[in-house]
Amino acid sequence: MIVTLTANPSMDRTVELNHEIKRGAVQRAVAAASDPGGKGVNIARALNISGFETVAVLPGDNEDPVLASLKEAEVPFVNMPIGAPIRSNITVVEPDGTTTKINAPGEPLNDVAQQQLTRLMIKETIEASWLVLAGSLPAGVPSDYYAVVGRSIRESLGEKAPRIAVDTSGAALRDALVGLDGMPNLIKPNSEELAELVGKIEMADELEASPELTAATAKELVNRGVEMVLATLGGGGAVLVTAEGAWHAVHAPVKVRSTVGAGDCSLAGFLIAHEQGKTLPECLVQAVAHGSAAASLPGTQVPTLESTTPEAVTLRELAL
Repeated sequence: MIVTLTANPSMDRTVELNHEIKRGAVQRAVAAASDPGGKGVNIARALNISGFETVAVLPGDNEDPVLASLKEAEVPFVNMPIGAPIRSNITVVEPDGTTTKINAPGEPLNDVAQQQLTRLMIKETIEASWLVLAGSLPAGVPSDYYAVVGRSIRESLGEKAPRIAVDTSGAALRDALVGLDGMPNLIKPNSEELAELVGKIEMADELEASPELTAATAKELVNRGVEMVLATLGGGGAVLVTAEGAWHAVHAPVKVRSTVGAGDCSLAGFLIAHEQGKTLPECLVQAVAHGSAAASLPGTQVPTLESTTPEAVTLRELAL
């Protein structure tokens, strides 16, 4: 079973236009949709739709529309009431796939709520193979919260503790890598996040264009104690780096409808293949297949495993 934590969930409202955004003008959408969102929620949705056991853990009141949507989609979840509505995010998609997101800040979580959420995570991960800590942190939550959760779970569960994957950005990602006792087994940065992690933000565009440079940069994090770095490069595929080697995988071009959630689905694809006992390069191939399939869908829809095309992915080993 794979458990996901979404500390800052959302209702993702997606609007599709048949023209470029015109600032300051009234514009009429050709399609609109609402989906329960936040990185961990998206990953749980992608796992569930492909028949893999998962539980999404998130703060939110019992009758919140986000939880109602999860119930309707039959995605298993455990929620912690917070006495306030879950935020709404807005995404505008243009015909060429250009995506503009406006994310609301989310309801703050005080110290008591954070401790309750951590205890809930420990309870839910007793039988889990993976725990995914994903997405932004709401106001009031310190940037090292994911490291705190990781340490707490490992101290409480010992050898039964799950592997931990982290998919976030900024200070939350940086501070998730503090101390070996809380170090995640897997992180999934994009090129900008990877560049920021190693203090070379000016290299972000170069990383996205060069799988070899991405691999060399990710190796710095592996040397610091991260077991696996899965770096997504948009249309350039993804790179996986471990102590044993590095690989690059890229999918044949697809028609992009929305990039929102594509990275989340990439991580879901990796975890699906890992749960199936696939080799790490095969896990990378499925990650890229899942991300490409998600990008070809509207809004924040997630693909089924059967709808992905790993046979359209080219894999090669990279020298380190």
